[in-house]
Amino acid sequence: MMLRVAITRAEPEASRTAARVRARGAEAIVAPLIAIVPCGYDTNTEGAQAIIFTSTNGVRAFPDARGARDRLVLTVGDATAEAAREAGFSDVRSADGDVNALVALAKRELDPARGKLIHIAGDHVAGDLGGELRAAGFSVERRLAYASVAAAPLPAALNGPLDIVLFHSPRAAQRFIELGAPNAANLVAGCMSAAIADAAGKVSWKRIITAPRPREDDLLAATLGG
Repeated sequence: MMLRVAITRAEPEASRTAARVRARGAEAIVAPLIAIVPCGYDTNTEGAQAIIFTSTNGVRAFPDARGARDRLVLTVGDATAEAAREAGFSDVRSADGDVNALVALAKRELDPARGKLIHIAGDHVAGDLGGELRAAGFSVERRLAYASVAAAPLPAALNGPLDIVLFHSPRAAQRFIELGAPNAANLVAGCMSAAIADAAGKVSWKRIITAPRPREDDLLAATLGG
């Protein structure tokens, strides 16, 4: 019998993840718990030595890379780096990890004396990227580019027969719990990072699986095998 896997991340990434789940021989059930809503914000990057993106949502919310295509871009992971390159940025460097890895990359690649950093972010950010960078001497501007709007009510698919629920963000795990976490004790929670597992761990699950690295490939391998 095929494993039934619920994908709770926002679209359009949810559909991309679903295709990858199906490629591994499981049934993918798209049930977003978060919707991404772009916000109007200052897109002027003059005087910045780098732009920081911590999600593909931030890249998509950046309206036009042409005016900043030569600006150095740092990203939290490879998927965000790929999205930035596709958007037209030419100098993109990936931390291939989490916020801590991104801070370490900034310390290696950047100089606090060479100008401010602009973080294109959402209303919910994992970790304290700005605080860590400021402690290292950087000037950081956080620009609110999008809001993550929680689903209400619970998507009907999450009340149906499932084996695994995938969480790509603490916000999605938190929302699942807020909406009652139906049948969690009989389900596996697949979490892309320890922070997400901590959020999911506020209720009892059959099992919580945490990806060894915060990458979707590792999450799918840990939960689905292969």
